[in-house]
Amino acid sequence: MLPDPATQIFEAQRPRLLRLAYRMLGSRAEAEDVVQEAWLRWHRSDRNAVAEPAAWLTRIVSRLCLDAMKSARVRRETYPGQWLPEPLIEPEDDEERADNITLTLMVALERLSPLERAAFLLHDVFNQPLDDVGATLKRSPAATRQLAARARAHVRLDQPRYEIAREDGEALTRAFFEACRLGDAAALGSLLASDVTLRSDGGGKVLTFPNAIQGVDRLIRLYLGLARKLGSRMEFLGHVVIDGLPGFLSRVDGHLQTTAVEIVEGRIAAIYITRNPDKLTGAKLPG
Repeated sequence: MLPDPATQIFEAQRPRLLRLAYRMLGSRAEAEDVVQEAWLRWHRSDRNAVAEPAAWLTRIVSRLCLDAMKSARVRRETYPGQWLPEPLIEPEDDEERADNITLTLMVALERLSPLERAAFLLHDVFNQPLDDVGATLKRSPAATRQLAARARAHVRLDQPRYEIAREDGEALTRAFFEACRLGDAAALGSLLASDVTLRSDGGGKVLTFPNAIQGVDRLIRLYLGLARKLGSRMEFLGHVVIDGLPGFLSRVDGHLQTTAVEIVEGRIAAIYITRNPDKLTGAKLPG
């Protein structure tokens, strides 16, 4: 039996709504909760009065996300250590990427206010007209334009993105893992940019570094120490693409983790490690 027309309309929009909610919230679980609430509101609504279902649903999801973001900001003020977005492991087919956002940009979006983040995502990423975005945010088009402009300035959207072929990313990340496992200082020095930054998220449940660590010398010393203590308990599970960045799944001392790296001019400029088990329930190799 075919689903009813209202369900067909919603299901056609569901993937886009989930992407929007994830980009707003940085959590797949919270995004699914928001989209489920939008589904309930859609079925309770007078759908005959909805001229453009896609726009109506986008507005509902955006406003639900704004409400969720306010409470999320409060929770993150007491979050143990650093907070990273839930790692989004992509299918093997690169063409399935629905937007051009990377994990690096997701981290940068955390610096924005909820309204700035919403204006930027809706207008710049999801191509909503300014009038529609303003109606969603209950702001004038001029005020909405200012919100989006401030967001762009904060995340430095004009900075160049460095594309890397999948096979090159896999080779570099495997070399990085092996250098970490073996404590190979020379290899690490050849792989890491001078101003490389490491961020890690354990949620207070798994041991991580409470603050960002920057600089090639500090990271080499860090990884040499880790290799001495845990090198024999580092297991490479496979290559993945995590929100547009090359990365890999591994186990360290029995704990699953994802590692994503930003590569700039052939060297690793940023490392993002997620070990919080609550954020890894869906972490698996694609295929």
